Amino acid sequence: MRPLSLAERRIAEPTVSLGRMLAGTRPVVEGQTSLTVADYVDEIVGSGFPGTRAMSWRSREAVLDSYLDRIVEHDFPELDRVVRHPTRLRQWMTAYAAASSTAASYESIRDAATGGHGDKPAKSTTQPYREILERLWVVEPVPAWLPSRNHFRRLTAAPKHRLCDPALSARLLGVDREALLDLSPVVTPRARDTTLSGQLFESLVWLSVASYAQAARARVRHLRTRAGEREIDLVVERADQRVVAIKVKLSTTVDDADVRHLRWLQDQLGPDLLDAVVVTTGADAYRRRDGIAVVPAALLGP
Repeated sequence: MRPLSLAERRIAEPTVSLGRMLAGTRPVVEGQTSLTVADYVDEIVGSGFPGTRAMSWRSREAVLDSYLDRIVEHDFPELDRVVRHPTRLRQWMTAYAAASSTAASYESIRDAATGGHGDKPAKSTTQPYREILERLWVVEPVPAWLPSRNHFRRLTAAPKHRLCDPALSARLLGVDREALLDLSPVVTPRARDTTLSGQLFESLVWLSVASYAQAARARVRHLRTRAGEREIDLVVERADQRVVAIKVKLSTTVDDADVRHLRWLQDQLGPDLLDAVVVTTGADAYRRRDGIAVVPAALLGP
């Protein structure tokens, strides 16, 4: 079981069904929400663990920190992996959190964990970190989409990195809502660090989409060409390899440049692309003239 999806958190009533998109019905896309980027940042740092939802911010942060400590101090030994250097494991987890929503190599994550110093843990040390964290469902990488049909060449096989809850990434990185938002009284609240905020927002959307896809007996992948010319954040795939493609954008608006990779995929797949969606922090759900759906994250449901 994953942490709560946005629909399960009841912050808004979903009006757009991923399940209907996967059914190939190309449903009407409509609905409005008053949620802003500040609300989504609250959900990023607030966690989807049910037991924390009613807690104060300070208590919630303490519980998440304790959970991370327990992983290092208790969960690893219970799986017969003695951690001789707990600080090193914690540094690796922090570097992994910083790589959220990217396909960074494990070597670059290891380098980030050691600050570029020469004394780097061996691959035989860090490989079990990842394997045990996956067994604990703390780390859940998003595999690359590698369709058996010959639609593409030069797709990367590298997974995208995810912790099970973006709130854990935020705690490891030491960032809170104030660190992620510009709360100046003279401007509307907006993302302060758009790179990190965008990565964690994508992780929040993935958490929800993964839950909805599982309910529809579909799986979630990502698509990226080797040189990075084309990238689709989330590819939700049915058993017959027909897909719904999703781009995640930490913004209230969508323009033609934002959908260019979705339109490219549409040209490549034809009818195998069941639907294409841009998930945003905006107020309105609608379809563009080109048929691509624009859906605020809180309005997307199972």
